[in-house]
Amino acid sequence: MEGKMSWTSSDAVDYKGFPANKSKTGGWLPAALILGVEISERLSTMGIAVNLVTYLTGTMHLPSSSSANIVTDFMGTCFLLCLLGGFLADSFLGRYKTIAIFATIQTLGTVSLAISTKIPQLQPPPCDGGAGAGCQPANGFQMGILYLALYLIALGTGGLKSSVSGFGTDQFDDKDEKEKAQMAYFFQRFFFFISTGTLMAVTVLVYLQDEVGRSWAYGICSVSMLISIIILLSGTKKYRYKKSMGSPIVHIFQVFAASFKKRKMSGPFNIAMLYEDAPMEAKIAHTEQFRFLDKAAIVVEGDFEQNVSSSAPNPWKLCSVTKIEEVKMMIRLLPIWATTILFWTTYAQMITFSVEQAATMKRNLGSFQVPAGSLTVFFVAAILITLAVYDRFIMPYWKKLKGKQGFSSLQRIAIGLVLSTLGMAVAAYSEMKRLSVAKSMAGRGGGEDLPISVFILIPQFFLVGSGEAFIYTGQLDFFITQSPKGMKTMSTGLFLTTLSLGFFVSSFLVSVVKKVTGGNGGQGWLADNINDGRLDLFYGLLTILGIVNFVAYLVCAKWYKPKNKANNKQAQMSAVNGNGSVDNC
Repeated sequence: MEGKMSWTSSDAVDYKGFPANKSKTGGWLPAALILGVEISERLSTMGIAVNLVTYLTGTMHLPSSSSANIVTDFMGTCFLLCLLGGFLADSFLGRYKTIAIFATIQTLGTVSLAISTKIPQLQPPPCDGGAGAGCQPANGFQMGILYLALYLIALGTGGLKSSVSGFGTDQFDDKDEKEKAQMAYFFQRFFFFISTGTLMAVTVLVYLQDEVGRSWAYGICSVSMLISIIILLSGTKKYRYKKSMGSPIVHIFQVFAASFKKRKMSGPFNIAMLYEDAPMEAKIAHTEQFRFLDKAAIVVEGDFEQNVSSSAPNPWKLCSVTKIEEVKMMIRLLPIWATTILFWTTYAQMITFSVEQAATMKRNLGSFQVPAGSLTVFFVAAILITLAVYDRFIMPYWKKLKGKQGFSSLQRIAIGLVLSTLGMAVAAYSEMKRLSVAKSMAGRGGGEDLPISVFILIPQFFLVGSGEAFIYTGQLDFFITQSPKGMKTMSTGLFLTTLSLGFFVSSFLVSVVKKVTGGNGGQGWLADNINDGRLDLFYGLLTILGIVNFVAYLVCAKWYKPKNKANNKQAQMSAVNGNGSVDNC
């Protein structure tokens, strides 16, 4: 029996539903097939996002701030819909089907976008300048078609994104030491693949959009995703599949509902009196935080439903200690979750206002003019360089010095927050220099690039990009490893909502700053033409917010108590066994 178990994954099945044979399923090859979808998703989403603002201002003739908000709302929706994808994967479809279905939806979205950018009737008539006088902005119908395409892409991205990393880690058995070590490296490789797709997006795809045509570029995105779907399906027999444990959202509501019904009851002095029905190896030790939730495990009359042959607890009235502790784990993630949102607000500036800055500056490399959207290549280069240095130098050194495999997830998040704040401070300084040149050129006629090199923007791209390398891998590691086993897809979705809310916060800040500073008929900090505004002050505001947020993060990180699994002896001392099923709340 032991020999048989060593050949099968502990909690995974194959495509027929039998216990997964390790020699025939899982490992690096199936994980690589899954990552192909992630490359194509990044190619499409980032290839559209980084250059969309120039399309909105130059072709659709929209104001600068409105264009920036459309981009950030699009990106915010992409990541917000990860919660929907996670819910469907956990409750109904499973991760594999979720990825396949929503990848197909994203393909339909990129096809729609290719069509909308090809047909002249779906764009306003051209004009000589940008979004100024004499340029007719896009009408409601034209914007409606564009929104339809963008939000089909957002739905596809959100649906598949929360499942890709989880399905990838499903290919490794965390109870096997060898495969557990491979899983640790998977997180680094996963982000490397994301960065590779982004690199292709901001170089090749942006160049094709500007020089060949947007419809051709978006058509390439469609073909790329279609090929990735075929590759994903080709590995069906090689994957390991985890059985759905039901919706974690329902479990969370059950714990809160049961504790609320018993809110007037006093908690037991002996925690061994609390209800428990989880098997010994799955039990989680009781913790003292959020004691009000423990009331959900107090057994009272009417908590059990009588059947013909047995009785089972009503999950809306009685929950086990383990289920309550799982909810407590998710609650403990929230302060860290909240203090990482602002990083992605900073990130949003790199694909909106920083691209608009670049569009006004000299971008020549000899006779070749670098597309404004392609300047984000330095952002992606910073990510790849940081990952390589961390992987090859920092991790081995840290292991030798501290005996640990690199920085902890919370340390990486802290480094990312510091670098992003420095990036905004540098961005404010660079914008002051750009504006001084713009003011000196005022009155000499428009239409030409400012006589200042675009490459002064490189430091801000590099600092924020390097910060993303740390914070993304740190967040992904933190939310997956510190969440309950049955809630990993939901916790991945929770992590991705920090990106979503970061973009929405950016839209909110832009709207508020424009309203507050643009009163009395003035243009304010965020003018329709950035040469007439004070973008440097907006970046300065983000720098101050970054410092305040970092202090709040340090307080939350100090308060956080890491995940603590109970061993058998602890579990026996902390709870009494029940007769119910593991799936009961």
